[in-house]
Amino acid sequence: ALRRPPRVGPLRPPPAAASAAAPPPAAAPAASSSGRAWTVSLALPGSIVDNAQTQELRSHLVGQVARAATIFNVDEIVVFSSDGASPAAPQRTDGSVFMARLLQYLECPQYLRKAIFPMHPDLRCVGLLAPLDAANHPRATEQCAYREGLISEKGGSKDGRSGAIVGLPKEVSVDRRLPAGTRVTVRMPSRPGEPAAVVPPREPREKLGLHWGFSVRLAKDLPSVWSECPFGGGYDLSLGTSDKGDSDWLQGEGFRLPAFKHLLIVFGGVEGLEPVVEAHPELAAHGIETSALFDLYLNLCPGQGSRTIRTEEALLVGLAALQPHTRRAGAS
Repeated sequence: ALRRPPRVGPLRPPPAAASAAAPPPAAAPAASSSGRAWTVSLALPGSIVDNAQTQELRSHLVGQVARAATIFNVDEIVVFSSDGASPAAPQRTDGSVFMARLLQYLECPQYLRKAIFPMHPDLRCVGLLAPLDAANHPRATEQCAYREGLISEKGGSKDGRSGAIVGLPKEVSVDRRLPAGTRVTVRMPSRPGEPAAVVPPREPREKLGLHWGFSVRLAKDLPSVWSECPFGGGYDLSLGTSDKGDSDWLQGEGFRLPAFKHLLIVFGGVEGLEPVVEAHPELAAHGIETSALFDLYLNLCPGQGSRTIRTEEALLVGLAALQPHTRRAGAS
């Protein structure tokens, strides 16, 4: 089973002032002039890793998914099981579980990974993967408004507050007592001697507009992607992607996404979304067309030169094409 430390706050978090030295060589991701209340969720089948022949290739594929999600500010990744997918080899972890475990590992700041994730065969090749270099992975010398932390085993301060490991040379005191091993997002103090404030992980996004990592969720099938949505009111806009979707949306300048608060973008596997729907007993029994499941059903790469586009390639192509439209619709 996937192991995840308890968290304080609803979901996940960006930057304020720690005890820091010179700025890092590479610039940190910039905060926008205003916060971002809207979210983008990404759903894809875990079975896409089952086609990779080796552990290294499976891990590399998940690394590409994590990089794409970080580059395009995805707030949630849902890994769903696709009925009818080829079963994993006996010596392999199920594709969905493997993908979710590696995504959680990659999203976690490097300075917390050893304390949070025990050794596991699925993580054998993670050292080969490119780092996400996200806003919630600050360097020790970087001054930032927020940091990810882990409540330490030590007693904390004498006034009953806990101490937290936040990637600095010394632990910081937080404004409350919490169980050891709890992962937290903290707002760093503005003055020496003040404790760091434990805040909801969504606060850096909502106040500064920073992308503060992504949550990872497993869904037993495609309908569960919607039914187990963690946002109040669910996803108010869902978008399916397929080479059989609408290809004319890119032709003119009149295309606009409807305004949304929580957007869901669903990608299919090797053969697309249609086989996933056809293999689901309930959806197939009702004769539901794949396009009917979504508010929009788009071909994100019309005129493709290859017969097939791999899911990890479709993520980069599709999210890049949609980004200006999601920003405009989410902000409206």
